[in-house]
Order: sequence, then structure tokens, then C-alpha cells
Amino acid sequence: MNITDVIQIIKKSEGYKELEKWVTSSSKALKIGGTQGSAPALFVHTAQKAAQLPAVYILHDAEEAGYFYGDLCQLSDQNVYYFPSSYKKKIKDGLTKDAPNQVLRTEALSALQGDAPVTLVTYPEALTELVIAPALLSKETLQLKVGNTLSTDYVIELLLEYGFTQTDFVYEPGQFSVRGSLIDVFSFSNDVPYRIDFFGDDIDSIRTFDIESQLSIESLNEIAIVSSTVNTTQENLVPIFQFFKERTLMGLFDAAYCLDVMTNIANENTESSQFINPQDIATCFSSFRCIEWGLRNHFAARKQVHFNQAVQPIFHKNFDLVSTDFAQHIALGYEVFVWSDNPKQIDRLKDIFEDRPEKISFTPVINIVHEGFIDHDLKICIYTDHQIFERYHKYSLKSTKTRAGKVVMSLKELMQIQVGDYIVHQDHGVGRFGGLIRLNNGGKEQEVIKLTFKDDDMILVNIHSLHCISKYKSKDGEPPKLNKLGTAAWTNLKDRTKKKVKDIARELIALYAKRKAEKGFAYSADSYLQQELESSFLYEDTPDQAKATTMVKRDMESDRPMDRLICGDVGFGKTEIAMRAAFKAACDSKQVAVLVPTTVLAFQHYKSFSKRLKRFPCKVDYLSRARKASDVKEITEDLASGKIDILIGTHKLLSKSLKFKDLGLLIIDEEQKFGVAAKEKLKQVRANIDTLTLTATPIPRTLQFSLMGARDLSIISTPPPNRYPIQTELMTWDDDTIKEAIEFEISR
Repeated sequence: MNITDVIQIIKKSEGYKELEKWVTSSSKALKIGGTQGSAPALFVHTAQKAAQLPAVYILHDAEEAGYFYGDLCQLSDQNVYYFPSSYKKKIKDGLTKDAPNQVLRTEALSALQGDAPVTLVTYPEALTELVIAPALLSKETLQLKVGNTLSTDYVIELLLEYGFTQTDFVYEPGQFSVRGSLIDVFSFSNDVPYRIDFFGDDIDSIRTFDIESQLSIESLNEIAIVSSTVNTTQENLVPIFQFFKERTLMGLFDAAYCLDVMTNIANENTESSQFINPQDIATCFSSFRCIEWGLRNHFAARKQVHFNQAVQPIFHKNFDLVSTDFAQHIALGYEVFVWSDNPKQIDRLKDIFEDRPEKISFTPVINIVHEGFIDHDLKICIYTDHQIFERYHKYSLKSTKTRAGKVVMSLKELMQIQVGDYIVHQDHGVGRFGGLIRLNNGGKEQEVIKLTFKDDDMILVNIHSLHCISKYKSKDGEPPKLNKLGTAAWTNLKDRTKKKVKDIARELIALYAKRKAEKGFAYSADSYLQQELESSFLYEDTPDQAKATTMVKRDMESDRPMDRLICGDVGFGKTEIAMRAAFKAACDSKQVAVLVPTTVLAFQHYKSFSKRLKRFPCKVDYLSRARKASDVKEITEDLASGKIDILIGTHKLLSKSLKFKDLGLLIIDEEQKFGVAAKEKLKQVRANIDTLTLTATPIPRTLQFSLMGARDLSIISTPPPNRYPIQTELMTWDDDTIKEAIEFEISR
């Protein structure tokens, strides 16, 4: 069953019929009572869609608005927009602009000017900010369609007039580049750039493309390129209410609270020209029809609609309670729906109920909403899998890719290099960065990189040859000697280094060949315990995380010793994959060694592994210089006798006095912090053990072995939904700033 079938059941509700009748009437205000969970999103939006009316839903804050937006997207992904504040919090310096949010705001404003009914989800902070006037936005929007006839010079001139910057490659909104008949434009109203292909003066094709791969995503027939709505003069700023059409419905959760927040923000920013006037707030709302739900009423509603609903019960992963609840409701004639966007979770729940003596059935719905509810009038239970299993549920926004920091180009990295920094050129050696300069080449300006070497020798590197240079990195931080151009010193150094690398490679290849030739232990297929562990993960697996997990388990189930590198950024879920692999080994009575570089990390992993595996028959311990001698002795004895399943430790794991009874899996975390000898020592002890390496920054040797096939490679490049990039600020020590930063983190 899908969400459309459930909506047909919802429409039979007397409360819904009254709601739909009011939506099509001319009455000014409506109060809804008795709704729970995601019911307001399902019922109100269904009635609004049926009447084909535009709507604005105002929630308490950004997070509640995000979840409400996620629920609406399940009902309809057409013309539903999230309208956030354009600011983000910044320690000490107050507010700062948030580029991904600006894209979402501009996209929503652009959609509001169209003819189709638009649904907007927002919150008080976003509504109090003034926006560009509708007339000016229309004027600064370039409409392009396949088959249009206009010159590339005209398009370039218009983009410059709109405030776009011409670059060699586009990597963020507000940029465009020209290469022959192609114009790449990153509009402020879209989270991926457009590629416009001209044939003479005719637009031959329009495509969106991926910034990293430069490959096309989809073909489009018509686009609107919107300029920045940020740097607008005060006289051209208006409340967003001017964009709303006359028949727009206003849906408010606790209207009195939302209006109080808007008034407070407006009063705090009376000196700023970017915020609404406090006196205008009440006037703006008076022009529209309003639907309220929640505890605090504001508008005088002649009509009230009451629903008889209850919240989804909290089960605390106690499936005796789940079974009892399902059985009781089924006996009373209720139909139970379990909503999930992960079929594995549905299968898991079915497996749990199969082992129960009582006969329990439910109807799966392959969609997801944020919170379930029970409707006593309709006699239906709408439960969500993440609430049953206590998994973390996160909404997704269109700006996820932009916010995740995935949009990174080498040209952008180059901008962060300071004049005077050491640079390595693959053909000429070590020099200093002299900055980006522009040259006149045949009447056209061309950007080049200036590099200076010993005795002030200089070369200019074309911007398209960035692959030839890299920033100099040194382990000890000492400045290097500059190379002299025109000598053989750099070539000789590379030759000597290649010879040493070949010597190391011979030894390593011999070891890897031995590993390939030997037979390893073939682990059994996933047990019910393994499935239970993976399903109890608090968060949803990202696509890359799920793929890496599958590859690791496939390697472990083969009789060839695994040697896999998992490469992913901090917070992308590498440790969870390691835990699953470790538990799989423990289920087959094999021991696991987890090698980490520091004492702190060893204890941190011990706490993480212990917490994750506490409900399973698996003993975890850790070893480091912080442990007492008596503890070390006990651990050594337990390890030799096989009482410890998973041992986490620092270099102490490499000690000769430490004997594993049956080591089956070696996990190396932060492998770039270990030397070659240390990492290969355990492998040489047992050449046929499975090895799993985790890193966020692989060293060249490790990466090279993975790329050439001596080791298997899994890359986790998809971040968790709406992961914010790490914000780093350099400032002098200040107690007030530190206090403010801590209080801000706690408040989140």
C-alpha cells in the first residue's frame, strides 16, 4: 500500500469533510482541535490540494518547519517549498548569511511568482526578514527556453548586470563561465548549475550538471535564471506577504506563539532595514484566511473542527508492548498501518511477529512521516517504524548537497593558498606561490598561476594545469629548500624516491601475494543477531554506508582474506561499519583487534562499542597505557583463553606478550597515523586474517594500493541528511565568547 491509498481512507473522516468544506468557503478563520503527530500535515494539506489553493504553513522553528515540509513532500513533491531564514548564528559577530538558505529562499520566491498554486513551509524568523520586491525580482529573472534566439554576448551582458561573477569554472551560486558555445550558470534559484549550449544564436539544449564530475544530470526545456536577492537596496525590500496571492491559506501551529516571536524579532531589529516593521505584522495576517491548530489561539474563529486522535505510543523497543498494542487495536476493529521508507524495517517487524504465539498482522505503507497517530473515528493506527524502533528520523532539504560541502573545486582550494606558501610542481620541484595573475593572450584575458623558484626564477602555470601542482606538506613543519630551474636535482630526487618506493613495494607485494594465495576464514551468512544489530542503528544508513556494509560482509563471507579500505569524512558512519564487521566476526567465535593511534580514541571506541553491543552476547575490552598493570594482566589472560571477543587498543596490541586465541579480524582506525611497520606487523603474524582499514585522509601509499587493486576500496561520500559543515573560527582567547559558544551548542 502507498500514501495515496491511506489518503482515500482519511477523506472518509467527518472531520476531514468539514475541513474540506471550510477550505472551499469564504470564512476567515478556522480552529482545528484534537490532532496529533503528523495528522495536521496530512489532513490540512490534502484539503488544500483538493481545492487547488496556494498555502503558507508557519511552524515554531526551523526544525519543526523542516519536519512539516518533509511530511508534505510525501504527499506531493510538486510546488512544495521550504522558506528558511537567510541567516545562521555566528559566535561573537552576531548573524551571518547562509548561502544554501539563500538558494532555497530565492527558489521559493521565484516559484511564488508563477501561476501554479504554491505551498510554502516556513517559521517566524524567516517571515520577519524583508525580501526583494516582486516587480524587481521579475525584472532580474532571465527566462530561457530551448529554441530561443539570442546572442551569447547579450546573455553574458545580462548576467553581469544581474551581479553574477564570471569565473573559469562555476562552483557556487552567483557564478557563470563561458567556453565556446557553452555557458555554465549557477542560478540563485537552483541547487545545481545549468549548462546552456548554443548553436549560433539559437539555444540548442539546456541541462543541469554535477559540479564535481561535470556530467549532465537532466535535460530541461525551460529555465529561469534568478539574480541574488541579498544585496538589494532598502527601497526595494518588502514583506514576503506581498508575494502571496489573494486566495492563499495560512496554516499556523500555535498562532499566538508565532506572532509573539515575529513581534519580538521585529522589535529587536527596528534599526535594521532588513526586517519587517512591528506595526505591519498584524496587518499582513489580516488579509488572509487562517487555519490554526495547537494550544494557543489567536484569530477569532467562527468555525471549529474537532478530531478524535491520540499520539503513537512509546514502546522503548519492547516488542512485547508492540505486540500487545497491535493485538488490542486489531481486536477492537482498528486497522494498523506501519509507515516506513526502508523495506528492511518492515521485513524485520514481520520476522519479530512471526515468532509470537498470537496472530498479528499490519499493513505496510512505503512512505514515511515524522510522527504517527491513532484516529479513533476512522479506527486506524498510523505508526512509523522509526518511532517503534527508536531510530533517529531527519528531514531532507534540497540544499543538502550544497550544505554538505560536497561542492568543492580545486580552483576554490587554490584561492585559499596564500602568496608565499610552498608549492610542489611535478616537473620542476618546490617553489613558492606567487598568486593568480591575468595575462592578455590574443586579445582575451587568461588567468595563470605564478610560481617562483630559487634565484627568483619564475614560471607561469595555466589554470587548466592545476593537476600538476599541489601544496607542500611536511611532517615536521620545517621549510623546504627551493629547487633551481633547469637543473637535474629534482629529477634525481624523484628517481631516488622511486627506487626506495619500489623496494618497499616489493616487500609489500610479496606479503599481499602471500595473503592472496592463502585461504582465509569464510564467515557464515548474517544471523538474526546480525540483522537485529544493523536494524537497531539509531540513524538511517546513507546509500554509501549501506553499500560499504554489503561489500565488507561479502568479503568476510568469502574464503579470501579481506583487505578493504573504507574512506569517508568525519561523521559519515565509518565506525558503525566497523562495529557491524566486528560483531559478524564475534558471531562466528572469532576475535577482533581494533588498532587505534591514541589512548583517548581507544577509550572512546570502547565506550561506543560497549554501548552499541550491550544487548548482545559479546565481550568488549580495551588496552592502553592508561590501564593498570593488574587490568593488563587480566586482559592478557582473558584474550588468550578466548573470553574477550573484541579488544580495542593502541600500539600495545602489537606487543609480543599479547596472544589471541583465534584472531579473525583486524580493524585499523586512523591508519594514516601509524607507520608501515606497525600496520604490517599484525598482518605478518597471521597473513590470512581479514583486515579493515578506516580513514578520513588516506596516505598516498594506502590509496595507491587501493587504486591499483592490491586492496579493495569503499568510499563513503554521501553525508547524513542536512549535515552542517564544520565551522572554524580563529580568534583570541575570550571567556565570554567561549561561554556563548557552549550555551549556543547546548541550546541546539
